[in-house]
Amino acid sequence: MNRIINIITMKKQLVVGFFVFLSLYACVPTKMVREVNKSVPEQFENQVLDTTTVATVRWKDFFSDPNLVKLIDSALANNQELNILLQRVNMAQNEIQAKTGEYLPSVNIVAGAEVEKVGEFTRNGAVEHNLNIREEEEFPEPLANFQVGLSASWELDVWKKLRNGKKASVLEYLASVEGKNFMVTQLVSEIASAYYELMALDNQLDIIKQNLELQQSALQMVKLQKEAARTTQLAVRRFDADVFKNQSNKFLIEQKIVETENLINFLVGRYSQPIARNSDGFMETTLDSLTIGVPSQLLANRPDIRQAELELEASKLNVKIARADFYPSFGINAGFGLEAFNPKFLTSTPESLLYSLVGDVVSPLINRNAIKVEYNTANNQQLQAVFEYERAILNASMEVSNQLSNADKLNKSFQLKEEQVKALTESIDLSLLLFKSARAEYTEVLLTQREALDSKIEIIETKRDQFLANVKLYQALGGGWN
Repeated sequence: MNRIINIITMKKQLVVGFFVFLSLYACVPTKMVREVNKSVPEQFENQVLDTTTVATVRWKDFFSDPNLVKLIDSALANNQELNILLQRVNMAQNEIQAKTGEYLPSVNIVAGAEVEKVGEFTRNGAVEHNLNIREEEEFPEPLANFQVGLSASWELDVWKKLRNGKKASVLEYLASVEGKNFMVTQLVSEIASAYYELMALDNQLDIIKQNLELQQSALQMVKLQKEAARTTQLAVRRFDADVFKNQSNKFLIEQKIVETENLINFLVGRYSQPIARNSDGFMETTLDSLTIGVPSQLLANRPDIRQAELELEASKLNVKIARADFYPSFGINAGFGLEAFNPKFLTSTPESLLYSLVGDVVSPLINRNAIKVEYNTANNQQLQAVFEYERAILNASMEVSNQLSNADKLNKSFQLKEEQVKALTESIDLSLLLFKSARAEYTEVLLTQREALDSKIEIIETKRDQFLANVKLYQALGGGWN
């Protein structure tokens, strides 16, 4: 009868435990996060629909200047910031191996020795003292214990918490690789921009030197005119002032050249040294128009967009991991080995043999609020990743649109500046001839020379900006990392 009652009581306890488990399971929160908006325009504004894009061109093929290619190649190997990021990529890869080991059984070798003496007026001491045993069968005093064996523990990944953790680590590693690729595009762009800036400065320095020679000649002419009483000392001093001004500007440009060379050396990861370049044909270089493809290709070509997408997928898995904390965890612990109070008995089996097998189920009950906070945080991080992904897409589209417009406007501006330089260069000779024949004032000669110099400096800057626009457009489309 008692046995039947015990069975009924046990069944009731199991039923109650089952319903308690179901009630806890039913209380697990669920929070839906909206899907990311990946929609992009079918084509870029004012562009022909064509899927051919320069983003697939390797940077070594995009840049034809061998000096620039050599600089970029050296920077990709020696740039400190890039190498720092590569170590972060390696650490992310190590995290994958750590996560892989978490859902595999943990097996340890156990070996130990201990000595114990209990007091006579304790439970164990009183029992041993009052046992009716013969003298030769008494427990050793003190009692030693030796043990050697294996212990194992394993958490059963019922809710895929550990496996999702590994998948999230893989995605984060891949995201770090894309982050490295994005940094490569930035590094390539920075070096190319600084290199073209350096060549532009070289050309500006040549223009100022040529203009100084022209001004020196004009100054000598004005001095002769003064000696002939055809002009005044005021004209001489005004021409002197312009010569001094351009001599000062010459030193400023030389300083900019030094700083730009140092910037390139820093990006390349080396100490200051001259930068090899050929600036002679800078103004005559013809820039080819770039094929840009369609906006949807940005999702595949831009490393920062791919990085944001991978981080979004990792955040989704982190939500699942946080939700799994609400569920009970199942563990298995096992041990197997030999144990004896004297080392010589360790090999006496089965007397010294010991083993254990324990299974446990642990479910959160009181501290569920802390788990809810972690779960809500994971959801917020996922929503944040959604916004970051959408922002990356919008930013990429904006950058391409800006550079397309910039390249177009610069091309038109350069054509007009060419006509301006041509007209002002001719005006210099005309103004000098008119001044010699007393048909023009010295101020007209000065003004014409200043305007001609400014126009030549500006057209060099426009040519530089054309190069930079091409580089920035190549980077904005997702090129420069492969």
